Amino acid sequence: MKNFIIAICSVVMFSITANAQVFEPVKWETSVEKISNTEYNLISTATIDAGWHLYSQNVPEDGPIPTTFSYKMTSDYEIIDKTQEEEGHTVDDPIFEMKIKFFEDKAEFKQRIKVLNQELSLVEGEVEFMVCDDEKCLPPNYIDLKFNLDEAKKIDSVETQSSLFQAETSDDTSQILEPVKWESAVEKLSDTEFILVSKARIDKGWKLYSQKVPEDGPIPTEFIYDLPEGIQLINNTAEDKGKEIHDKVFDMKIKFFKNKAEFRQQIKLSNTGIKSVSGEVGFMACDDEKCLTPSYVDLNFDLTNTTKAKSAVSSDSSEEGSTRGLWSIFLVAFLSGFVALLTPCVFPMIPMTVSFFIKQSQSKAKGIRNAIIYGLSIIIIYVLLGTIITAIFGADALNALATNVWFNLIFFLLLVIFAISFLGAFEIVLPNSWANKADRQADRGGLVGIFFMALALAIVSFSCTGPIVGTILVEAASKGGIAPVIGMLGFSSAIALPFALFAAFPGWLNSLPKSGGWLNTVKVVLGFLELALAFKFLSQADLVLQLHFLEREVFIAIWIAIFGALSLYLLGKIQLPHDSPLKHISVGRLLLGLLTLSFTVYMIPGLWGAPLNLISAFPPPLDYSESPYGVGNSKGGGSSSVDHSDLPDGGHLLAPHDILAFNDYDKGLAYAKQVGKPVMIDFTGWACVNCRKMEQNVWVKDKVLNALKNDIVLISLYVDDKRKLSEEAITDSKLKPGKKLKYIGQKWSELQTIKYKTNTQPFYVLMDHNEENLIKPVGYTPDANEYYDWLKNGIGNFEK
Repeated sequence: MKNFIIAICSVVMFSITANAQVFEPVKWETSVEKISNTEYNLISTATIDAGWHLYSQNVPEDGPIPTTFSYKMTSDYEIIDKTQEEEGHTVDDPIFEMKIKFFEDKAEFKQRIKVLNQELSLVEGEVEFMVCDDEKCLPPNYIDLKFNLDEAKKIDSVETQSSLFQAETSDDTSQILEPVKWESAVEKLSDTEFILVSKARIDKGWKLYSQKVPEDGPIPTEFIYDLPEGIQLINNTAEDKGKEIHDKVFDMKIKFFKNKAEFRQQIKLSNTGIKSVSGEVGFMACDDEKCLTPSYVDLNFDLTNTTKAKSAVSSDSSEEGSTRGLWSIFLVAFLSGFVALLTPCVFPMIPMTVSFFIKQSQSKAKGIRNAIIYGLSIIIIYVLLGTIITAIFGADALNALATNVWFNLIFFLLLVIFAISFLGAFEIVLPNSWANKADRQADRGGLVGIFFMALALAIVSFSCTGPIVGTILVEAASKGGIAPVIGMLGFSSAIALPFALFAAFPGWLNSLPKSGGWLNTVKVVLGFLELALAFKFLSQADLVLQLHFLEREVFIAIWIAIFGALSLYLLGKIQLPHDSPLKHISVGRLLLGLLTLSFTVYMIPGLWGAPLNLISAFPPPLDYSESPYGVGNSKGGGSSSVDHSDLPDGGHLLAPHDILAFNDYDKGLAYAKQVGKPVMIDFTGWACVNCRKMEQNVWVKDKVLNALKNDIVLISLYVDDKRKLSEEAITDSKLKPGKKLKYIGQKWSELQTIKYKTNTQPFYVLMDHNEENLIKPVGYTPDANEYYDWLKNGIGNFEK
């Protein structure tokens, strides 16, 4: 009461001293959004002068006058739920000396109504409000509001549509979270070129992820544009720099955005009659504890309402993460170049070429200069190759190809061919005429002659360097951009460096080991490594198609066989066609053989479910396997009294616990009715880390696992399942009128949002055969005892 009296006194004193000075720090505007033929949103927008606060509809007792909306009620329409407001700010108010929620600069209030009379065109209302700055408050004010339904704007955004559910946030059971809001704008470069700008406002504590995230990470932000004929995309969608730190939820380094993010897509018009472009953004938002269901928001870009663009969108990402990626490509390629030096096609050329330059030159300085030019020529030749690859495919097309199934299959075949060549079955050589022509040009002398000497080396050594160069280009192409150029720069720099160094210090030549059979050994080792790497690309294609031909156990078995054979080769137990007779093995070869054999033994437990963290980036994930715990083991604790030898329609054994589970709601419910058990719905996601934590840390406890196997029927619904629905299963979205549910995950996500008024995972529901809750649903529950008590109480309610 004391604070309220202070506020009233402040108002009175202000009225006396203000004289003729009239303050109007808040201006109101109205608009209408049309949701359907019968439902509308009445929008009241307040524009607030700098330094002033407009208070929330909910304020503490003895606080300021709250903002209150009243509508002139008639029989022509009815109110749906309460007037919704934005998040605002909650701070200690210096006038009222208490924590109060208020708005600055701008505030928007929405009221959903249902029209009962289609002739209704106008709704009237009134807003009562109080505003204050840091020193004073104005008297309560009353403004009439008029909403013209005939001028309603048709909307199609999940952000607005789901406000029906937000209206129930005062209810403890409603947990609809929408931490990311999207806005669109257009910048004009010329009459035919524009930049589509998508801006994300992110609530405090939440993260929006980049368009590029690591494998097994969150769902990346993805933009899809509806492009009629006459519009061309220029480069990829560019994004802000963001932050890249260790993510607590996914336990890996991921790039994300906080507070706000901006994405820019440049387009070019060949048809200047196009006035707008539409699109969609798919994204996932997480805080430090949970992730939300993947969301899809429509975007509309008005090309007639633009601002002037400062510059075009650059195709060359200067972001820190991209720079680090290019450095990684360079270093790997540089090391690969050193390995190529140790092959029988290149190593013997070093002393021959350096000696030639020193002996044929009139002075030592000129010999060093010619050797350096020779090295630079090698770099130019290989960088030119990388540039041609980038130019042919396009910097951005290479990155898009990396996720293409055919791209991965073709690269698998290429690497297998390279590997077989290195193992000695045949040699990959360029036409002899190319080498002869380059050799004749080299006889011309001078700079041109030196360049063609380098070209001759590149052609003659192709049988050894070609497979390595091909592998580098394959890996670099999967990164996209200028990565092939950077890869060839790293590789050629390593090849060229010895020629310059040995020309400058010819005495070092005496320390070089003599050519011999060890050079072929290097080549064979590279062949085994390329063969192992090839299966990474085949695995990626299999994962995308979900064919399950190359599941985790099969992949690991293949690698065990490859590295086991390599171990036998290094230990002298296997000989290949081009190997010299071997009377004994060197200490270095023995040590390398033991290292390879140790690695082979390390992989064997992977067949029984070991995570194999050292090579986690190569084999398929743990859940992409033949059996939950690998070869010969399918039980993970707990006892099951049910015989699952004949699985019911739609049922499968959920790895790694051997729990009978369904991924189809209707089939799971039908089976539960058949066996007389309650249903547990598990709203989960492939990218949901807390879901995996529950399965690995809580579900494995004997009493919990026993209940899951014997006492309930589990229905696991993956809200981020990107598989498309069948034609007959496609339905209209209830959250986004006018839109269709295209993916399986969208179907389950909408079910969770509408029925259970939450969009976080994991989320567990125990229900009976009438689809009524047996107990209040729960989310992430890391305490196994607490989770078991929840299970036991829900099952007990079913049995009553």
